Amino acid sequence: MKKTSRLLLALITTLVATSALADQYGCSGLPSQAQLKAALNDAVTADGSGFNLNMWATVVNRDGVVCAVAYSGADRGQQWPGSRVISAQKANTANAFSLDGLALSTGNLYSAVQGPDASNNSLGGSLFGLQLSNPVDPVVAYGGDPTKMGTSADPMVGRRIGGINVFGGGLALYNSSHKVIGGLGLSGDTSCADHNQAWLTRHNLNLDYVTGGISGDSARPDNIVYDALAYGGNGDDKTNGWEQPTCVATGSPKLLPVVR
Repeated sequence: MKKTSRLLLALITTLVATSALADQYGCSGLPSQAQLKAALNDAVTADGSGFNLNMWATVVNRDGVVCAVAYSGADRGQQWPGSRVISAQKANTANAFSLDGLALSTGNLYSAVQGPDASNNSLGGSLFGLQLSNPVDPVVAYGGDPTKMGTSADPMVGRRIGGINVFGGGLALYNSSHKVIGGLGLSGDTSCADHNQAWLTRHNLNLDYVTGGISGDSARPDNIVYDALAYGGNGDDKTNGWEQPTCVATGSPKLLPVVR
């Protein structure tokens, strides 16, 4: 009986501490580190694209404050170390450039930020230079105790990471009122696999109430858009200015779950 009481007390203490932490950093309504890790693990297991590598995941709130960081491997060395900061960049980017009625995934930004090409496009993409507009804070990115990275005490938690990343893996988070409440970023495999698994992770977290985007797929508004040639298109190597290249073992984006 005493053991049960102690376990119950420990559970209550943990829940209270988690709630207090969320309120402190403005992360209410967003997943805890444990919830993010569980959703990430399920997504990595379910998706077979890319090289089947482990992933880092980061969630930020609407102000760009990091709320949770997790990894899918057995320890922090089981996924690319550099992908931790990249996942945070992606979360920040998707949040920073999405609105309630218009979601932009990081994969949607690839084509628009490309530079001038004398042989094809002397002007560059319509958002050329965007990737330089909001730099990462290096103190937040690389400070703190490395042994805590990917845990509930990750040194980035409670701080604004910044950064812009313009290939697949970042998605805005939408609650059941269809409001943007933050962003999710995944990194650790090909950018196409990053996108697929970010999509599944967001779906697992029930934060995909997306109402509008640029993909041309109303059931998946902020889905990644690939070059038409990669799917046997009619020769148009630019679809609508929002595409990115395919990757190894890409998989069809049309097979991803529809948004809520």
